[in-house]
Amino acid sequence: MQVSQDITIDERADGATWITIDRAHKHNALAGSVLASLARAVAEVGGRPATRLLVLRGAGDRFFAAGGDLVELSRVRDERATHAMADHAREALDAVRQCPVPVLAYLNGDAIGGGAELAVACDMRLQASHARLGFIQARLAISSAWGGGPDLCQLVGGARAMRMMARCEMVDAARALEWGLADAVIADGPDGKDMEAFLAPMLACPQQVLRGIKAQTIAWRTGQTYEQRRQAERQQVLNTWLHDDHWRASDRFLAKGSQ
Repeated sequence: MQVSQDITIDERADGATWITIDRAHKHNALAGSVLASLARAVAEVGGRPATRLLVLRGAGDRFFAAGGDLVELSRVRDERATHAMADHAREALDAVRQCPVPVLAYLNGDAIGGGAELAVACDMRLQASHARLGFIQARLAISSAWGGGPDLCQLVGGARAMRMMARCEMVDAARALEWGLADAVIADGPDGKDMEAFLAPMLACPQQVLRGIKAQTIAWRTGQTYEQRRQAERQQVLNTWLHDDHWRASDRFLAKGSQ
């Protein structure tokens, strides 16, 4: 389904929804309108009861996303416009961070600059074996701007985040996996066995369980206190324990044990 000129949605029967940034001719650059459409798509699909998880990807196999649209950004010349640009993009990525279901980035190609910030805004990253991830903003004499710097520090620690940003390193799939920046390397494409093996256990989880897990990670990511996070967990126990899915699973387990 084409929700805008640059964003397509593929809702699958297994509960996974794939959202594609469809601008291969522009290296899937994240223009302001693209970010707005992406945020709307994530919010809309993530709120549907049947959705278990989202997978974001770019069109083609060269770029996941190549950062902001440089032609558009070249017009941002004063303090007010700079804050407006960064705030708009940060809020769009916040839709990903705060989506009530897990959001996975499939790095079908390179994620650079703002594209890397989108990748680390997601809950997990599945990196094609040829893809690289780079916070290369310093090549344009700027810093990260869309919340990606703090996200990167949380993922890999301050020292490695500084190394990546200050050296403009393009991190390949093997190193990303070693550093915990990638959660899996996908060697055989989005429809191959690697992707299926990674997604299958998550798609087997009841929807309310995945949402409960995501709620707890949002509480941690947004800096809530330890006690607030305990209360979030307490609520999710209630939501999942009393659900029929729990009792059916419990009955199956007990029946197996009695055989």
